[in-house]
Amino acid sequence: MSQLETEDFENDGIVIPAYLEKVYWWAYVRPWAVRLFEREWLVNLILWGFYRPLRDLTLGAMGARIAGRTLKISCCYGRLEPMLAARVKAGGGTLDLIDVAPEQLKNAKRKLAPFIAEGVVRLHHRNAVDIGFADGTFDRALIFFLPHEQPEDVRRQTFAEAFRVVKPGGTIYVVEFGKPRWWHPLKYIWHTPLYVLEPFAPSSWNTPLATFLPRAGLDCDIQIKNVFGDFYQLVTITTPGA
Repeated sequence: MSQLETEDFENDGIVIPAYLEKVYWWAYVRPWAVRLFEREWLVNLILWGFYRPLRDLTLGAMGARIAGRTLKISCCYGRLEPMLAARVKAGGGTLDLIDVAPEQLKNAKRKLAPFIAEGVVRLHHRNAVDIGFADGTFDRALIFFLPHEQPEDVRRQTFAEAFRVVKPGGTIYVVEFGKPRWWHPLKYIWHTPLYVLEPFAPSSWNTPLATFLPRAGLDCDIQIKNVFGDFYQLVTITTPGA
């Protein structure tokens, strides 16, 4: 399945979740959505100028040379994935990228073609709540602005799967919205549009991310780097050791 041709992404029996089709058809599911949003300047604009800083902060945390096996749970727009693949290649590792939307995988295949040809990157059509890999397969996982797009029960299942497939003592990196400080102007400006366009996102503001982790993150080492008045956060989770 890892080297599927694009047409196979649509004919393997894996369906787009109902919530994704209903809420995010305009952003991720349709071919024209990919053509529209696959512009890093646009993604940077949507994130109020913080896509690139968050991208670079994440890559810096993961290191210049990334060895072993890395999993990225869901695709994203912009240059994060090619830049991550370059660091994985430099470290002699491999990168597995999963997504449930065929159009996202087709887009990733275009962006990552050289790394796929070299065997550094493998694409998989899979749902985040059923990743399909064996327990403890990966040294680390990256989840970049996915949880706020999921209903809370799906979010919990995604984290449960991430914990399952990452080795004991491995690392899970999560980039997400945080809880803005009371004085943050975007807390009030962005609140209504967020409810309309991304109805699952407000709980990312109001509920600590650890709440959604298995056992609420008990026994994990959780480090949080807040960005832009806590509007965004990079959460680095070291899973309990063996």
